[in-house]
Amino acid sequence: MTGRDGGAGIGTGAHPPVGGGPAPVLSIRGLDVAFRVGRGPRARTVRAVTGADLDLRPGRLTALVGESGCGKSVLTEALTGLLPGTAAVRGSAVLAPPVRSAERDPEPIELTGAPEPVLRDRVRGRLIGLVPQSAATHLTPTRTVGAQLRETIARLGTVTTAAELLDRAALTAHVRGLYPHELSGGQAQRAGLACALAGDPPVLLADEPTAGLDRPLVEHVTALLADLAGQGHAVLLITHDLRAVREVADDVAVMYASRLVETGPAACVFAGPWHPYTAGLFGALPDAGFTPVPGHPPELSALPDGCPFAPRCAVPESCSGDPAPVRHGERTVSCHVPRRWR
Repeated sequence: MTGRDGGAGIGTGAHPPVGGGPAPVLSIRGLDVAFRVGRGPRARTVRAVTGADLDLRPGRLTALVGESGCGKSVLTEALTGLLPGTAAVRGSAVLAPPVRSAERDPEPIELTGAPEPVLRDRVRGRLIGLVPQSAATHLTPTRTVGAQLRETIARLGTVTTAAELLDRAALTAHVRGLYPHELSGGQAQRAGLACALAGDPPVLLADEPTAGLDRPLVEHVTALLADLAGQGHAVLLITHDLRAVREVADDVAVMYASRLVETGPAACVFAGPWHPYTAGLFGALPDAGFTPVPGHPPELSALPDGCPFAPRCAVPESCSGDPAPVRHGERTVSCHVPRRWR
């Protein structure tokens, strides 16, 4: 992990994320996702994603971290058109497909407004691979893993085999003959990863791909994702495993109560977090003393006015209103009092 230490001289102004290197293959700007749930006087709005700005670049692994229920999985579902019909989506998510072989320069795709045929035939599997959070529920229960991989390969028209995909996902050959209900939780997650790799997509969204795995397999899967980034893929890894993030991530995005509160090169953010919530997350690491963030996050259906972290912040008296993002170099933070917190 490399990056400039952004500990001093924080700039001001609401700007999209800035980064060096290749142009983003996926640019998210001002993305909002809300759900209307219930009826009549008990109806309420769940604001699952609020004003998200994020770039995914070829050759980089971006880790998206935050407490459960903060909106991380909803973000990936919005990018792949897998949200339920009750969802209201605003903002932009532009996918710029890379030129491959003799193809002509492909047109960018606005994912938030793309019709289902475009998402089905051009995006899912071919341009964006998704490893869902509960992979077992996305596998056909009446087909073996091997059969599903072969069908996926045939549908996408790629040059690979089920055996190669299973090997890349750290699964032995006998798994080809197993049905989804015969898989352990960890095997199901890795089978989902194998399916996501079938089309060799330039963007890979991995939603908790190491859930239920022991440490050696966690390290194998995260190393695989890092290797895919090294081969030029843009990888978004959603995880609670901050140890893995520190080991493999190039960039990190921290989500709290539906908002991205801090983004930047992983080495810089770990060395000196600018948002108190980021510092609190890192303080819960074993080598930081297992110090939890006090209090609890707000319900997404009852977000407070102003800064949603204020009730848990050490300096809430300095906060009033909704904090706008501030930027300096490759880092952004949404905080009224951005500073190095350790």
